[in-house]
This record gives sequence, structure tokens and C-alpha cells, in this order.
Amino acid sequence: MTDASTTAAVDHRHVFHSWSAQGSHRPLVVAGAEGSWFWDEHGRRYLDFASQLVYANIGHQHPAVVEAVVAQARDLVTIAPFHAHAVRSEAARLIADRAPGDLDRVFFTNGGAEATENALRMARLATGRHKILTAYRSYHGATAGAITLTGEPRRWPSEPGIPGVVRFFGPYLYRSSFHAANAGEEGERALAHLAEVVELEGPGTIAAIMIEPVVGTNGILVPPDGYLAGVRDLCTAHGIVFIADEVMSGFGRCGEWFAVDRWNVVPDLVCFAKGVNSGYAPLGGVILAPHIAERFARQPYPGGLTYSGHLLGCAAAVASIGAFEAEGILARTRRLGEEVIGPELAALARRHPCVGEVRGLGAFWALELVRDRGTREPLVPFNATGPDARPMAALTEACRQRGLWPFIQSNRVHIAPPCTTTAQEVRLGLAILDEALTVADSHQAG
Repeated sequence: MTDASTTAAVDHRHVFHSWSAQGSHRPLVVAGAEGSWFWDEHGRRYLDFASQLVYANIGHQHPAVVEAVVAQARDLVTIAPFHAHAVRSEAARLIADRAPGDLDRVFFTNGGAEATENALRMARLATGRHKILTAYRSYHGATAGAITLTGEPRRWPSEPGIPGVVRFFGPYLYRSSFHAANAGEEGERALAHLAEVVELEGPGTIAAIMIEPVVGTNGILVPPDGYLAGVRDLCTAHGIVFIADEVMSGFGRCGEWFAVDRWNVVPDLVCFAKGVNSGYAPLGGVILAPHIAERFARQPYPGGLTYSGHLLGCAAAVASIGAFEAEGILARTRRLGEEVIGPELAALARRHPCVGEVRGLGAFWALELVRDRGTREPLVPFNATGPDARPMAALTEACRQRGLWPFIQSNRVHIAPPCTTTAQEVRLGLAILDEALTVADSHQAG
């Protein structure tokens, strides 16, 4: 077996890492993982409060899912997407059965970016229109169309992107663009703003509105009650396709199969990936409503992927969905958020002046860190790099030194452990975070 120093050296020489400056990137050499933990080559353990990239919803190395992948590999590893196979069909059936409303057809992709790419294409073909509306605080993937749909700074180096993408402000009460005083006002004013954008862009030119039902990387922004229903009504009134990007928020992360279920809203297309099989093998897709799918009943859909519905990914999805149900993981995740994570974070916020706001649900939470609670000045500036980002870098290091692997983004700490994490493990991780936040407290104004 290759030793860790050799692995690191070969990685540095030959692996080109995403979102990284190659010369300075020094990744942790991971040796193994189980449940909510992973460890390095020296045996140092880390409690995974990031679920890697918010995808290990069922935890690491779940025995039933691992065995399903192994068994499928022994039986048949791969078959082209134009064939049918029992495990692919079963994965599609299970996903469709849990999809909101009457959505019942699944187009498989290899991941989330390809899901949003194809949802974009489906909406344009179904409507004959070209514009897609997305929010400023959003992330939809890094392929050409998906990165244009994205509303945050990772889009900038890839511009100019595809034509026809128009952005709007979604609800975010803590930093309201609408000067709202409460959640009700924020939802109403955000909807009025979106309706005005639709009017000014011309409803007859808009193919789709794409929304993360609970915004992920850009803040764990939970929408006010009524907001998603209002978007649904706006889309229905103008014949606009409502696309829910559930890549991060779906499959248990918010305590539901899909986050939209919390508000009983039915989109026209749902993008998924990540939690569908916790990344045990690449898999994503788009779930289609019948009125979208029927557009392609007699004309071919002009899109496809060599590994669409790969059998190993589908086998992992079938086993993961089965384990979620057998172990009651959705209900456990809701309780974890309501009874443990939410209350513990609120108590933590009372102890640390750097915490401006706590928000979230299920196993999907964020602490927004500030220099001054009164002014709400962020702990680090928007899109901070270099010296400006040092307070968050120091907080990250303080967590890791204590055995917690956090999800840090901008001026926020995201708490997104596997949905199978125990209450005891969550409390352990939050106790570590409690200690580490003293680093952020030291940057308070005055």
C-alpha cells in the first residue's frame, strides 16, 4: 500500500483539484470513514459536519448501501442508457414514488450540474421560450449552462455565459433587500419583486424560474411560509416552468424527501443528486411532471449521457432509499433539527457575540457571523480572499484542530452532518464549535 507522503506527493504532481490554486492546495490524505466520521493517514478522526460536500446524507460506509453496490458489481457493472435494467427501473420507480405531486418520470444524469443543465433544456423545449430566471444567492453547478444559472461569485470567471439568464433577489430577512420587518413582509415583498421582474422581462419570453427551495451554499436560506406557493402560482399564471433545484436540499437533508414537501408545493421539474445515494456512486437526475414528459412522447429528447442511470449509482440509490425508510431517517432528521441542532445553536448564539443569526431545519443549518450585531457587518467582507478572509480561515483551523470538519462559506458556518448522526455526536460537534467560536469573537468591533 502507498504511504501517505507518497500519496500526497503524487496527488500534488498529478491531480488538478477543483476550485483550488494548485500550487498551494494541500489536501488531507483520507484513509477511511464510517458513519459520521472520517480519518486521515495518521488515524486522526474528524466529525463530518459538512457531509463532505453536503451529500453523505446516509453517512459513510452504510453497510446496506455498500453491499448493494458490491452485489450489483458482481452481477453487472454497466449497461448503456438505451437499455432497460431492473435496478435502473427500480431506482426510477422509488424516486418517482417519493416525488412531489404527479411527477413520475426520471431522467438520470451523473450529478447535479448535469441535472440543472437538462432541466434548463427541457423547460426551453417544452415552452418554446428562452429566458431562465434564477436568484442572485444561488449555486446550480459548474458546467457551462449551470454556472451561468448560478448567482454567486463562482460564476464571474466563466462569463460571458449562455444567453437568456435573468437574476432576481430571493427572500433573506436578515439582510433584506426589501426593507422587511418580519418574515411575512419579506415573503410578500420578494414575491412582488419577482412578479415585477417577470412583467418587465415579458412573461411570454420566460421558459422557467429555477429556485433552490432552501438555498444551500449561499446561506441555508429557509423561505418564509407562502413564498414557494407564490412562485408556483406566478409560474402557473404565465405558463412558466417551475424548476426546483433540490440537489442539496433533497433526500432527507431538510427532514423530507424533498424540501418543497414541507410547504406542499409541486414544481414542474425537480433536480436531484447528492443525497439520492449519498455519493456512493455518481448519480443525479431530473424528475418530470407528465405535461413536460409528454412533449417528448413523439419527438426525441435531444440530450443524453453515456453513463445515464449507471447501475452502480442506481443500486446505491435503491439501497439508500430502503435504508431511509427502514430506519425512519426522515423523522429522525426532523427531530434532530427541532430538538437538538436548533436549540443547541440558539444557546451557542447567546454565548458568542459573533453570531448574528441562526437559521435552518433538519440537518441543514447556518450560523451567520458578524463583527457587530447592531450593524450586522459580516465577519469577513463579501467574496473575501487573502488577508480579508483570515478570521474565517482561523475559525476553520480551530475546528479542525479539535477534530471537527466544518462547512465554511463566506461569513457563515454551515452545520450539515449526515442525517444519521446521533444527538450525542451533534452535541460533541457543537461543543467543539463553541470553543472555536472564541476565535471569531476576538474580531468583534469595539
